[in-house]
Amino acid sequence: MIRLRRLFILFSSLLIGGFLLTSGIAQPLQDPDQSNTVCFTIHRTAEKYLGKPYVWGAVGLKSFDCSGFIWRVMAENGILVKRTTARKLYMSLPRVPKGSSYDSGALVFFDNLKHVGIVKDQETFYHAQVSRGTNLSAFDPYWRQKICGFRRIPTQS
Repeated sequence: MIRLRRLFILFSSLLIGGFLLTSGIAQPLQDPDQSNTVCFTIHRTAEKYLGKPYVWGAVGLKSFDCSGFIWRVMAENGILVKRTTARKLYMSLPRVPKGSSYDSGALVFFDNLKHVGIVKDQETFYHAQVSRGTNLSAFDPYWRQKICGFRRIPTQS
């Protein structure tokens, strides 16, 4: 019975999240005070899940894939995004303004849109990596050469 309830909650979240994202209700963060608060809570949530193993298709709580990690962190902060691939997430979210790519809380996409993470600051980002699970990585030369774009985090207006 508990599993059935959890599945219902998960399905409802996915359904509502997909509706909000595709219906235009979700808006990019624009208010600086709101953005700072949301970024702080997003970072706190991401850090709560650091060290979990990578499992393809997983959305937590014990394991994640990269887009499942993004989905979980956003969902726990009231930001409903569709549970989908990194590529589809990239296509559905608003662009980051020029010069704001490495702003805290932006989503960063890598490797021809096959991987996604959350920017912590100019130097680091959170993600679920196949070889290391969920972790905080540096924007070192290895990762910088793989970056293919950034997107803004949506929020309900």
